Amino acid sequence: MTPISLIGTNCLGRLAEYIKPMKFRKALIVTDRFLSSSPLICQLTDVLDDMGLFYVIHDEVKPNPTTENVKRGLKIYLDNGCDFLISFGGGSPHDCAKAIALLVTNGGEIQDYEGLNKLRKPSATLIAVNTTAGTGSELTRYCVITDEGRKVKMAISDWHITPCIAVNDAALMLDLPPSLTATTGMDALTHAIEAYVSIDANPVTDCKALKAIELIAQYLRPAVANGRDIQAREMMIYAAYLAGIAFNNANLGYVHATAHQLGGYYNLPHGMCNALMLPAVAAFNAQAVPDKFTTIAHAFGIPAASQPPAKTIEQLITAITTLSRDIGIPAGLNAVKGFQEADIPLLAANALKDVCSLTNPRQASQEEMENLFRASL
Repeated sequence: MTPISLIGTNCLGRLAEYIKPMKFRKALIVTDRFLSSSPLICQLTDVLDDMGLFYVIHDEVKPNPTTENVKRGLKIYLDNGCDFLISFGGGSPHDCAKAIALLVTNGGEIQDYEGLNKLRKPSATLIAVNTTAGTGSELTRYCVITDEGRKVKMAISDWHITPCIAVNDAALMLDLPPSLTATTGMDALTHAIEAYVSIDANPVTDCKALKAIELIAQYLRPAVANGRDIQAREMMIYAAYLAGIAFNNANLGYVHATAHQLGGYYNLPHGMCNALMLPAVAAFNAQAVPDKFTTIAHAFGIPAASQPPAKTIEQLITAITTLSRDIGIPAGLNAVKGFQEADIPLLAANALKDVCSLTNPRQASQEEMENLFRASL
């Protein structure tokens, strides 16, 4: 877990008291073009200016950060004599900054670290300031970078890449577009569900995952409908944070394994890919752990009733699908620009190799994995 977490409206203003004792001199701020030209970034740079800290901005990060984004950021960091990093944004800036930070101290190419626990040394210090509620990247040991040559999202998992400070300030999220609120919220829901049914789940991760599911079921629609609903924003922050802690310790499953392939191959938003795959994977996994899915259904707000578990699970999958539609997620893969059914065998083969597949509660064959994609059309 992240050593220090600041949560709450206007908590960004407290960042200085934590940075000062670290005696840093110059930061590389990793963000995207939209945020670097918005008034939001000034809330961060004002804090740094007041402290007398120097900084340089790397704002070329794409929605699915690439190996080139990482190389460019590393060069800026080294050329400007930076000694720590601040990521500002959602999962994409955080992941890009994590990749840069690990290369600062470990060297090599980012492709060298794909998989589990490949780092030899701790990463350079990273502070993650979040502007979305969903990815969990600001507090987790995961980093996902797109290898443009292979059109594959590389999942890197190592405790050494965990940011040292995470900032979740609802004031930075009030003007988040509904579409981004929706996709990041579905990402958080997927984190919670996959962590709860993971083979690495435990009582600590279970309670956090279930509370996250409960909050998302209650507050995601209001957050999408009215971005300035401060209560909905704060509750989604707590939900995403709890889900992040849960999957950071229990890991994930086939929803993320398949979503990584869709995002890497077609350059699609990660949260949308999760939302598209979640119902089919849930139906597949429920055959292995039906009791867990009935518990998820109750957390989602489906009343406990004297009915067969299969009926409760069916209602849960319908409720998840309805939530996705209500907040503007496409109806299926066929509605996604660029998707080709002929690509399914390759997507399935790569999903089976994804590190997230290791902790799925039910293992799939190539044919079964292909069928998960087809069931999501």
